[in-house]
Amino acid sequence: MGDQDDEAVRLELARLRQEHRDLDAAIEAMIALGSGDSIQIQRLKKRKLVLKDRIKILENQTVPDIIA
Repeated sequence: MGDQDDEAVRLELARLRQEHRDLDAAIEAMIALGSGDSIQIQRLKKRKLVLKDRIKILENQTVPDIIA
């Protein structure tokens, strides 16, 4: 990966992590306040899982392969 590619991945990771945290806060607030139906909360949780998977994929791209 080139320097530009590395920087792009780091920026994307930061954006995805922030979105993941925002979703987590929104879900917690909806549950605490009792606002929002269960379907809406489930959709947010599913989106959060998709983000987590994408974050893991990008993290794996940034870690060099080490052959032991």
